[in-house]
Amino acid sequence: MMILLRLLPLNKLPNGVVSFQRSIFRNLNPNVASTIISRYSTASTGTKVSAKIMDGKSVAQDIQDKMTVEVSRMKNKFGVVPGLAVILVGDRKDSATYVNKKKEACESVGINSYEVCLPQDCSEEELLEHISSFNDDHAVHGILVQLPLPSHINQRYILNAVCIQKDVDGFHPLNIGRLAMSGREPLFVPCTPKGCIELLHRYNVDIKGKHAVVIGRSNIVGMPAALLLQREDASVSVVHSRTKNPEEITKQADIIISAVGKPNIVRGSWIKPGAVLIDVGINPVEDSTDPRGYRIVGDICYEEACKIASAITPVPGGVGPVTIAMLLLNTVTSAKRIHNCN
Repeated sequence: MMILLRLLPLNKLPNGVVSFQRSIFRNLNPNVASTIISRYSTASTGTKVSAKIMDGKSVAQDIQDKMTVEVSRMKNKFGVVPGLAVILVGDRKDSATYVNKKKEACESVGINSYEVCLPQDCSEEELLEHISSFNDDHAVHGILVQLPLPSHINQRYILNAVCIQKDVDGFHPLNIGRLAMSGREPLFVPCTPKGCIELLHRYNVDIKGKHAVVIGRSNIVGMPAALLLQREDASVSVVHSRTKNPEEITKQADIIISAVGKPNIVRGSWIKPGAVLIDVGINPVEDSTDPRGYRIVGDICYEEACKIASAITPVPGGVGPVTIAMLLLNTVTSAKRIHNCN
């Protein structure tokens, strides 16, 4: 199909395909372009797609390939191997899945992975002891406490205990504070919001001067995403549970980042034609046709949105893989900073 699109005269193609063809070969590397083309005609649901698919898997793979080279260079030149420690509390299946994916990603690029799994009823003191141990361990350059934590543990206190120089999740209040201040730079930026901006950059989405709407105001995604968009000179609106007219505000957006965790809450009627959509939501919904009994959907109703937007991230396969790639990047950055591996 790539050959067909290259050879057919532009006047023989529909307008949507013309703009699609031009943008692919002008802006994207061949791997990303090939992935988009394979999904262009029909989405997994059989829906006709007019939006460009922002493929996080290809972007993440490109980043991980570069990290593999850099980790090898650091090991050979400086004798330093980046190390990431992950602490998991409880037996939530979704959290365990995320931790396993992070572990596999570390192994794929040569980062040493350290893992601690604690029971659901572990004490706050026990968790703090493990954090303190990793803070003092010179082989560990990044510490990640998998969220959410059980209700009896003070999440704020735990995140504050992570050494800021190893806060690769970017949740330490000093890192968030620096992110919010003009002229100050955080040591680390939270991985999911950072991944959202990376996708916009990789797909040559112009952010400066655009109206961006962030749906959700969590400390993990919504709030730092809004701060990052402001740093990119966007005019930012934040829609949340107390917003009285979310549809009206969202429909004005040139860029939408949705991170509210409610399946298909953003309908086609919420979207301005040509808007760029970043869907952070990962929501299970019942589906008797799936062997698992459910399927994963985003916050944005893909079947409606893909006919209206100019670009959209799929769920799964959009923001998720890039989030993990950003974690690897932050860990390598931390190791280089700590050991002065320039």
